[in-house]
Amino acid sequence: MRIALITPYGAAHRNGNWHTAARWARFLREAGHTVRVQTEWDGRPADLMLALHARRSFASIHAFAERFPSRPLLLALTGTDLYRDIHEDANAQQALELAHRIIVLQERGVDELATHLAARTRVIYQSSPDTARKSVRAKAFEVLVIGHLRPEKDPFRAALATAYLPDSSHIQVTHLGGALSEDMAATAELAQGKLPRWHWAGDVPHKTVLNRLARARLMVISSVMEGGANVICEALAADVPVLASHMPGNIGMLGEGYPGYFPVGDERRLAELLSMAERDPDFYAELLRHARTRRALMRPEQEASRLRQVVAEFEQMPII
Repeated sequence: MRIALITPYGAAHRNGNWHTAARWARFLREAGHTVRVQTEWDGRPADLMLALHARRSFASIHAFAERFPSRPLLLALTGTDLYRDIHEDANAQQALELAHRIIVLQERGVDELATHLAARTRVIYQSSPDTARKSVRAKAFEVLVIGHLRPEKDPFRAALATAYLPDSSHIQVTHLGGALSEDMAATAELAQGKLPRWHWAGDVPHKTVLNRLARARLMVISSVMEGGANVICEALAADVPVLASHMPGNIGMLGEGYPGYFPVGDERRLAELLSMAERDPDFYAELLRHARTRRALMRPEQEASRLRQVVAEFEQMPII
């Protein structure tokens, strides 16, 4: 099939949407499809459109549905559209109604949809290839936070948590990700000056992120809104357990019984979990056991198979 894959962010942004689009394009091409990745549909005919983000990709979704109303339209809901836009934005709501299939990135995503939409929804967990472990630093317990500095990520929660660690702790937290505003950058610089256990590395290449994960002991994801974070997949692929804010997008990725949750915005509880992971081998082993179990859902072959299955539902349809 000729597939138009629409992502609101191009390669220059190197964010989660772009990585998802690039990976899905590769999976679909490997299955024999022709895929054009665009930030906005150029109007060229396609047998199927796969669009990421209901609100941001709405112009392309609407134009395709208007020109080819009988051709399949697949809509993948990411983070801000799943947990905010589809509840308050008219364009995002219309995009849902136009879609023949809706894709969510973790099992709890379906809970946000009306019954008639849930029936046409499929779950596709994102994935990452295995990352080989490297030797950890003997005198440091390295913890990573990964992602751009923006409000939805609550990016300074781990920084604040370091203030509540005992003096004897060897925990060092590094945040990998660029600031999306001058205010965020200024806050990061201020925090780095006042919190000696927290370091902001800024925007780094993806290869560097994976290299750092390969020797990290933990990753923290403190988001207040998350559709299904690919950084969780990358952490589990590197055999790194996660401490995560207790909100639907993270629960859908890590499971209801995961022992590494802390309440959203609660740096004191996060500090307690960090200390437990550093000092209590049994707790760390329990985190790792759960993480390895969830890893099975997030392997590249699983993601590729689920995506191709969704597209295959429409391969025998006559193209009108």
